[in-house]
Parts: sequence; structure tokens; C-alpha cells
Amino acid sequence: MRAMKAAELRKLYLDFFRSRGHAVIPSASLIPENDPTVLFTAAGMHPLVPYLLGQPHPLGKKLADTQKCLRTDDIEEVGDPSHLTFFEMLGNWSLGDYFKEEAISMSFEFLTGSKYLAIPLEKISVTCFAGDSDAPRDNESAKAWEKLGIPKERIYFNPKKDNWWGPAGLTGPCGPDTEMFVDTGKEKCSANCRPGCPCGKYFEIWNDVFMEYEKTVDGKFPKLAQQNVDTGMGLERTAAILQGKSTVFETELFSPIMEKLQELANNYDARSARIIADHLRAATFVLGDDKAVAPSNVEQGYILRRLIRRAIRHGRMMGIEGNFCGEIAKQVVSINSGQWPELSRNSKFIYSQMEAEEERFGRTLERGLHEFGKIFSLSPSVSGKDAFLLFQSYGFPLEMTQELAKEKGGKVDAAAFNSEFQKHQETSRVGAEKKFKSGLADQSETTVKLHTATHLLHAALRMVLGPHVMQKGSNITPERLRFDFTHPEKMTPEQVKKVEDLVNMQIGRFLPVKREEMTLEQAQKSGALAFFSEKYEKGKVSVYSAGDFSKEVCAGPHVDNTGKLGKFRILKEEAVSAGVRRIKAVLTEVA
Repeated sequence: MRAMKAAELRKLYLDFFRSRGHAVIPSASLIPENDPTVLFTAAGMHPLVPYLLGQPHPLGKKLADTQKCLRTDDIEEVGDPSHLTFFEMLGNWSLGDYFKEEAISMSFEFLTGSKYLAIPLEKISVTCFAGDSDAPRDNESAKAWEKLGIPKERIYFNPKKDNWWGPAGLTGPCGPDTEMFVDTGKEKCSANCRPGCPCGKYFEIWNDVFMEYEKTVDGKFPKLAQQNVDTGMGLERTAAILQGKSTVFETELFSPIMEKLQELANNYDARSARIIADHLRAATFVLGDDKAVAPSNVEQGYILRRLIRRAIRHGRMMGIEGNFCGEIAKQVVSINSGQWPELSRNSKFIYSQMEAEEERFGRTLERGLHEFGKIFSLSPSVSGKDAFLLFQSYGFPLEMTQELAKEKGGKVDAAAFNSEFQKHQETSRVGAEKKFKSGLADQSETTVKLHTATHLLHAALRMVLGPHVMQKGSNITPERLRFDFTHPEKMTPEQVKKVEDLVNMQIGRFLPVKREEMTLEQAQKSGALAFFSEKYEKGKVSVYSAGDFSKEVCAGPHVDNTGKLGKFRILKEEAVSAGVRRIKAVLTEVA
């Protein structure tokens, strides 16, 4: 097994797939574009949704990347040796090109080849889908592994909950997967110990998903016309296993952070230190994203605030005095800015937001903990009303109150908390959490229309306010569009009306919406807007034009004519952060 740093592993992986005809594409933003199913990019497939559904990718049918990902569904596990909130996912993709046998063969070669990871064959076990009433047993994958030399006794079959990727409760592409595990050499915990056992003997290193079915509204699984391959290998965890480290926190991606925490702490605790390192690393990457999310009480901002404040509490538990989040953020930037230059580019925003959030929470943390102690002394079951008091008056996210109660053997009435939350007209935390479930972006007719409308809105804003306007992010649900853009001051009512009228005028012109493929350089020379240019690799990109009014580099999808949009109406224009404004708008049927 070859020991290597994360940077070497990343390069080796991408070079391997480049040499096998894959175009290497850059990571998308952590903040999803036009995907109402998730708050953050939680998997490599999220930015590629249109292409998984059949739209041609400008760079072809075979792709590879390293994608920034953020997941909070197992945040309670953070603090153990391997779970992370933010991580890099190495992936390779086939969009209707190769399928099971070739994907498995390439995975095997990269894992075992002497020029690559050189993991001994005898250390590898795999799992495959066992089959059910929806789809048959995946014998094809099992035979491919056998052919490569994995003996039958190390090929395991699991049910859908373990070896099937599918949109949770949604429609869309799905299918069986095959997972690869490395035997760490630990003793079996029992006679039933096998890959997937939580004892730590088997380490999952890679997962190949075969999207050969489509889940329909009525819960059926017909075969897809385009069969896709979607694979994922976690960079941090794989680097740890290759380096012979017992935890990801011992690798060069974390060790400077852990050393700084040991220096700052008066009462060092390994679990608390891991939580701080993980949470502030994740928060730094969110703050460092070019789409400029700041801590708040809703959606992405809520999760960001929750991560920072949980880190602060664990810092206090370790006896760290004064503000420390900015110091840890500087370590994260130093370690990662070579691969992710946006961290250096946005470092002032990262540090100022960290400092402001720590100041806000620091003023109320001790009083909040004292108030929690008083509440808990009366009853180990914290009411929704009391949990909301801690949230509203002391800035305690619900999860923090739950964690405090759990540490003392109590619980919180989360349903009642959410009811209180709703009463005060704030976005329910439960509603936000649902967006973290894996799923494909909503590709309904309504969201496609709203996506096209954002292009018209962007062009109109630049005409009315000036060429300094740059898109900082967008979010689309079936109900509305949300568009963030750079502008130093509040728009006047006259400006808002002028933008709205301009968009409606283009809708009334019935402009054709056309897609072209060209290089990024050609696109920019032709006048196409491409503000997130770091997302695009050398090669071809998709450019969408709405007549002579707007032209943008974009993955789509869009309507084919602006006349299909209906009437555009701006609901609200507001500040997001310093120099960034937000518009919320809807489309309605024309009477």
C-alpha cells in the first residue's frame, strides 16, 4: 500500500482517469444552483443533474472531478475517527458510455495497481446489491469482481438500504451500487462481522453507483434509456488509510489545526478538538465560497451558524479563553488555499464573519448555559417553549439544546420547538433539514421556467443598475426564485419596477432560447456572462442565449422561448451581507 499525502492522491486519481479518456471538470460551488432539494452540495452528482437526465455535457460522456461536499445528516458522529461535515469527494462519471464491467475494472486497477494505491488484493472485500421485487440481484457486478480475482467468499450481497443509491422519496435516476472495503487488520468483533460492520475492521474506500433505473411517481423502477456510472471516493478518509493513520485528524489536512487547539486549550479533549476542527473547517469553506453565505437563522446561514456555535461551545469546554475561531480559520485557509484559491480570495470575509459570530454568541453563551441549567433543574424534559427561548434570547440552535440535554440524560420536545418557530414566521429547522436528503434537483416545468427567468433578471439588473452587478448565487423552488447579486445599496422602488418591466418586456417579445457549445474563452469574447469561471474547465461549455437580451454560460435546463414564462413579479429586494443584495420573485399565469 502506497503512503501518500492528500494532494498526491488527488492528482494521481485525476491523472488516472484523464489518461483513460475522462475530461477533468472543476468542483462546483458548495451552494447548489437551482436545486431546491439540498441546501449544500452533498454529493458529486448534484451539479451534474441535467447531464444524468440526458442533456449532453460540453466535455463529453466521461468525466472526473474532486467535488467539495458538505453533509450534516450524521453530525452527531463527528468527533469519532472518521466522520466529517465537509469533505472532498473524488469521482468519475459515465454519462451513457461505459457501464459496470469497465467501471469496476478501473476501480480495481486504481486500488491495486503498483503505480497507483497498491492495496494488496487480499485486503479487499466488496459488496453488491442482493436484489428485491424492484430489481434483480446484481450478479453482473459480482462476476466482474470475480473475474478480477476477488474470491466469492469476499463478495457480499446486501439489501437496498445498504447497496442501492436512489432519490429518497423523490423521482429520478437510481440503481444498485458496489462498495469496496479495505481490511484494516483488526480482529473481527463477532462471527457475523463483515464489510459495513461499524466495529472498524472494514474501511469503505470507494463506491460505484450504477444508475440503470428511474424511480417513477407511482414507485416503479423502469430501466433508463441512458445508463450512468457515478463513483465516489472520500479524499480525507482514503488519505488516512494510505498513511496508516487511525484517524483523519492525524493527516496533514488537520494536524496543524489540532496542534493549534492543543496550544490554545487549558483542558484538551480529543473529541471536542475534533468537533471544533471539523466544524470550523466546514464553516471556513462555506464562508469562503464565492456565493457569500453569512451566518443567519435560515437555510444555509442557519447551518453555518450552528457549526460555528457548536465549535465555540466545545472550545469553552476545553478552557479556550477569548476568541479563537479566526485563528482556526487561518489554519484552514493556509492548509487548503493551494487547491482552493477562493479561500484566500475571500479570506477577509471569512475572518470578519467568524469574528462577528463569535462576538455575538460569546456575549450570550454563559448566560444561556446558566438559563439552560435553571430550566433543566426543573425538568429533564425541555419544553418547546423553553428551547425556543434559548434560541431566541441566547442564540442556541435547537441542536445545541438537544446536545446539552442529551449530555445530562434528558431530551427536548423538538416538535413543540418547531411549532414555536413557525409561529414567529421563521423558516422551520425541520423544513431545512429535509433539504439535506440525497435527491436530484427538481426538473419540473415550473422550476425550468424560473431558471430561465433568472437569466432575464440578471441581464435586466445590469442594464438598470450597471455592469458592476454580478451573480453571487441563486436558489429555485417550485414556488419562487431567489437571486443574489453584488450592489452596494438598496434598490429604489423605481429601479425595482424598471427591472420588473424589462423582464416582462422580454417575455412579451417571445425570444427564442438557444443553447450553443464553445470554449469558455469564446463564450466570454461573444459577450456571455460567466462569473463563476473557476467552475469551468478548459474545453467546451454550454451557453444559453435569450434572443438579443441575455447570454450566459450555464448548465441549464431552460424553456425554448421566453413567451412560455408567464408574468414576472418581484416580491422582495433585501440585503444579504455587505455589498450583496437579494431579489425574490415569482412567475404567474397571464390572465
